[in-house]
Amino acid sequence: MIDIHSTKMHSSFFEKKIVRWTLIFAGSVFVGIGILGIFLPLLPTTIFFILASWCYARSSQKFYNKFSNNKFFGKYLNTKKEGTSLATKIFTISFLWIGISYSFFFATSSLVVRLILLVIALSVAIHIVLLPSRKK
Repeated sequence: MIDIHSTKMHSSFFEKKIVRWTLIFAGSVFVGIGILGIFLPLLPTTIFFILASWCYARSSQKFYNKFSNNKFFGKYLNTKKEGTSLATKIFTISFLWIGISYSFFFATSSLVVRLILLVIALSVAIHIVLLPSRKK
């Protein structure tokens, strides 16, 4: 005779494990996409790091602590609290304009696409300038 209650508890244990490892995997994928966003001007970074943080917070305290306390990734998560340094703003806007300029001059000849690139670059640059500055 099969005990129904022990089967439910057993499947619940495996369901929790599957969800936990799925969230850890998803968090790691988001970290990877966020890293790409550092180098690719039109791909956001912070939102993917926030998603990774959310996944890690719900699956593993160890992964969450390592990620949120990391000296490189943690600063993306703490930008709203601490503000962004002037050097980071200059680097980000420079990288943005280098990438957009390359696309503008070498990747497309379409006037519409070039105008869209300019609007995106201006919008992102304005957004970065308006981010709170870090107070020393």
